[in-house]
Amino acid sequence: MLSLIQDVADRVITPRFRDLTAGQVAEKNPGDLVTVADHEAEVLLTQALRAAYPDAVMLGEEAHASDPGLLAAFRRADHAFTIDPVDGTKNFVHGSPDHAVMVAEVRAGSTVRAWVWQPQHEAAYVAERGAGVRRNGLPLTREPAGRVVADLRVRTSRRAWLGRAPGGLGPLELTWVCCGVDYPKVVEGAADAVLYGGTHPWDHAPGGLLLTEAGGFLGTFDGAAYAPQVPARGLVAAADEDTYRSVLEALADLDDAPSLRR
Repeated sequence: MLSLIQDVADRVITPRFRDLTAGQVAEKNPGDLVTVADHEAEVLLTQALRAAYPDAVMLGEEAHASDPGLLAAFRRADHAFTIDPVDGTKNFVHGSPDHAVMVAEVRAGSTVRAWVWQPQHEAAYVAERGAGVRRNGLPLTREPAGRVVADLRVRTSRRAWLGRAPGGLGPLELTWVCCGVDYPKVVEGAADAVLYGGTHPWDHAPGGLLLTEAGGFLGTFDGAAYAPQVPARGLVAAADEDTYRSVLEALADLDDAPSLRR
């Protein structure tokens, strides 16, 4: 699977890096970019996966944009794959190396395998449920943060929350604007927690398994552990469960996070 992902990136993603023309970039929604590389990579990955797993549901980010009903099929499926052909598309378009290709396999409601390839950083992350996570073949673990709340290094993808310091946390900083980079950064210790408003499975199923297999914790704004087929209204990716609980309690101070006060 990793070889497939790397081959697809070599063929249709990396050749377009810093070489996209205006006609190769479009908006799905205002500010939500998609490129020819996204479309071509997803088609190639989906075709290969369907050939190997004909009975599995394929939930690709771009296919979902054309057919939102795919998400409902994914949530009902006993076996499914999520495909994010270019995670961090805006970064990719703007020439940032912080983008990734991500695939996750979901069985009976749980993510069981995940692959994240960062082509410009030449970093490959592979996780299997119960077997840990590896970066370029070497095992990775995440130690508990072990910090008082004020010292936790917390980032968020919600730009409206940047600079705010809820519940004694330090001022919130922006993520790397790419889940395929954010989750490895938490695993590798560059942040203690990341807050997400968006919860699309193709964004979070791969990194969620990387994080939990390394010893971290991914949970919802409502206090439950993340499950890729269950709708959620926000996520906290944390170094450990205690950090998750501390950050979740701090977030209750945010006046624009009503889901935290159910």
